[in-house]
Amino acid sequence: MILYKEALKLTINAAEEFETERINFGEALGRVLAEDVLSDTDMPPFDKTAVDGYACKRVDIFSDLLVIETIPAGMKAEKAVKSGQCSKIMTGAKMPEGADCVIMVEDVEELAGNKIRLTSKDTATNICYKAEDVKKGNVILRKSTPIRPQDIAMFASVGYTKPLVYKLPVVGVVSTGCELVEPEQKPEDAQIRNSNAYQLLAQAELLKCKTKYFGIAKDTEQSLDEIIKKAFAECDVVLFTGGVSMGDFDLVPKMLKENGFDIVYKSIAVQPGRPTLFGKHKNKYVFGLPGNPVSSFIQFELLVKALLYKLMGYEDKNVKLILPLSKDYSRKKSVREKWIPGVITTNGEVEPTDYHGSAHIHALSYSQVIFKVPLGVNELKKGDLVDVRQI
Repeated sequence: MILYKEALKLTINAAEEFETERINFGEALGRVLAEDVLSDTDMPPFDKTAVDGYACKRVDIFSDLLVIETIPAGMKAEKAVKSGQCSKIMTGAKMPEGADCVIMVEDVEELAGNKIRLTSKDTATNICYKAEDVKKGNVILRKSTPIRPQDIAMFASVGYTKPLVYKLPVVGVVSTGCELVEPEQKPEDAQIRNSNAYQLLAQAELLKCKTKYFGIAKDTEQSLDEIIKKAFAECDVVLFTGGVSMGDFDLVPKMLKENGFDIVYKSIAVQPGRPTLFGKHKNKYVFGLPGNPVSSFIQFELLVKALLYKLMGYEDKNVKLILPLSKDYSRKKSVREKWIPGVITTNGEVEPTDYHGSAHIHALSYSQVIFKVPLGVNELKKGDLVDVRQI
């Protein structure tokens, strides 16, 4: 076995970033930027009012002011504001020449003769100044950033309508095992429905990867050889679930080697998920994940996700949460790092989910996070701080 940290390092070091492409900015959500984005304009592009109100000279705010025009957003002022005057102005409109503050409409009394008077003791400036947010030429988003909804708004504001992004990996999924049947089938004695494949496909799709499902490979060399050749002809990364442990019918490692793959590691000191395999052949990557559904889910989160992010130009910077444990926890063996499903309580603590082991897939549906019990640690006390990942 190798430590998780070593497995993660080996995985990331093996990954080679994909080529790039330009796409429509409206389709860029979840993609990873392949260049810095510069603003082509000042933001705001001019001094503008932050409120509905009356633009005037600050030295005049305690005098009755004559309203000389109304300035809607999107229209230029026709008149400069002089002493004793003001312009009624709408939020977002460009400030008129001569005015240096805006009195909010809520703080104004309307008088006869088209005049107004301040009713409060003072007023804020209420102006958004030209370039106070971004100056023309500033970097607004850095290369290798995953694109979020708020970034799409930034693209629109600076006219960056064809972002350069890294291409997406095509991820193939193969289930192995003569005991498996597809979800629409009723299992007979000694059979179970195939859940792992659809879980892994969904995990990859959350990362915006393209996915392909290659069905269930039987535990025979011929079946595995045929599906390996087909999957790697169509995919960049292939995830096998099952068939990677030490049983008589765990043939995936052997058949991968026969198809030219170098096995980088095949056992990690993590529970669940010790029999996790990672290999590479030229520009193709393979993971052999355990057959138990919680194991395959967690190893995707810990290792597969890191590889896919790196291929897409983004080194996984998963935000580490450090939270207190809600109650005591103990285990008999501590030779592996352990990850346990849990929830975050209203008190901001991590509470372990009712969890019976790596086959207990239902535990994940009731969980928000997984938290780590470090290697060599048998007991944790209520209030102890633990590393937490959202799932």
